[in-house]
Amino acid sequence: MIQMNNANYSISDLSKEFDITTRSIRFYEDQGLLAPTRKGQTRIYNQRDKVRLKLILRGKRLGFSLAETGRLFELYDADKSSAKQLSSMMELIYQKKNDLKQQLEDINAVLIELNDIEKNCQKILTTLTT
Repeated sequence: MIQMNNANYSISDLSKEFDITTRSIRFYEDQGLLAPTRKGQTRIYNQRDKVRLKLILRGKRLGFSLAETGRLFELYDADKSSAKQLSSMMELIYQKKNDLKQQLEDINAVLIELNDIEKNCQKILTTLTT
């Protein structure tokens, strides 16, 4: 990573560090999740933007929508004590865990059905080839 000066980063620096496209970073900016300063046409990202980008990508991996991540950023910006942010985060985690549990149940049900179909196909195939 090439730092421009004192914890300032170019869009290509962040793109390389996080292995994402510059287009993705611009999209997060358009969504209001990042707020780089500008020097002419050049975007200059600071340490706050870098941390936010890391949180955005982590949130995506965990299944959080950009809107949910944005809401948490807004709460944090409005309430630096972060009690409200932590409560909201816990609610989002609770919802995500429930969603994932339901998805796991659905996946297990589909796997059972596929195993049954596979066994039936194998039985029919065996009777056809003997």
